[in-house]
Amino acid sequence: MSTRVGGRRLTPYLLVGPGVAWLGVFFLVPLWNLFVMSLSTKRSRYDFDPAFRWDWSNYGDVFGAYGTQLGRSFLFAGVATLACLVIGYPMAYWVVVHGGRFRAALVGLVIVPFFTSFLLRTISWTVLLADESVIVRALRATGVLAVLRTVGWIDGDRLLDTPVAVVGGLTYNFLPFMVLPLYVSLERIDLRLLDACGDLYASGWSAFRRVVLPLSLPGVFAGSLLTFIPATGDFVNAYFLGGTSSRMIGNVVQDRFLVQLDQPGAAAISFLLMAVITVAVLVYARVLGTEELTS
Repeated sequence: MSTRVGGRRLTPYLLVGPGVAWLGVFFLVPLWNLFVMSLSTKRSRYDFDPAFRWDWSNYGDVFGAYGTQLGRSFLFAGVATLACLVIGYPMAYWVVVHGGRFRAALVGLVIVPFFTSFLLRTISWTVLLADESVIVRALRATGVLAVLRTVGWIDGDRLLDTPVAVVGGLTYNFLPFMVLPLYVSLERIDLRLLDACGDLYASGWSAFRRVVLPLSLPGVFAGSLLTFIPATGDFVNAYFLGGTSSRMIGNVVQDRFLVQLDQPGAAAISFLLMAVITVAVLVYARVLGTEELTS
C-alpha cells in the first residue's frame, strides 16, 4: 500500500521531468553561457576565446551607444503588434462566427505563409514596395504617400528603406502568431451568449464589449506576446526593408557578433534586451490582469 501511494506521489514529478530537463539543457544552460560571455573580455578582435573577468563595462555603453536602436525596436514591435491585433482580431472573429465547415481551411490559409522561408517572404516585400511597383504607384496616385510624408513617416516619395516598410514587414511576417491564439480563444466562446445578449436588448457592440472581448483576453495576451517578443529582436526586416535610419537592436547584435567579432558586447546587448523584454511583459501582464484570465 505504501509503495502504491509513493508511486502516485512521484507520478507528477516523473511527468514533468522531461520538460524540466529539456528546459534546463536548451534554455537555462545557453542562457548561463550567454551571461558568462557578456562578462568576458577579448584581448584583441581576433581572440576567439574571450576570458571571463566579470567585465561589467560591456553593459555600460548599451543604453548610451545603442539607446536609439533599442527604443526604435520597441516602437516598431509595438506598432506592428497593434497592427496585427487590429487586423487579426476581426479575421479570427469572422472565421469563428461565419467560417462554418470551412473553418479548418481558412485557418490553414493563415498558416500557409509558414511554408515559405521567412527570409524569402521578407525579400518579396522589396519587390512589392519598389519605387515603381503597382502598390507604390497606386498609393502615390491616391495621395497616401503624400499623407505619410506630411506626418513624417516617410522621407521623399518612396516606401522602401523607410520605417513604414519595416513595420509593414513585421506585421505581415508575424500576423499568424496573432491570429492563431485569437482564433483558439474565440472558438471556446459559446456563441449562444450573443443570442442571449440580444434577448436582453443589448446592441451588437455592447455584447462584444461586455462578453466577447473579456472572454477573448487570453488570446489577446498570448498573441501580443508571440508577436511582440520576436518582432523586437528581429533584424531581417530592418536589413532588407529599412535604411540606416531604421536599424533595430537586432541589427546591432548581428553587426557586433558577425562583423566586429565582439562576442562579449553582442552577448551583453542580447542579455540586456531579454531583461528589458521580461520586465515589459510582466508590466503588460499586470496591466491586463492575467490573474483573472485563468480563473
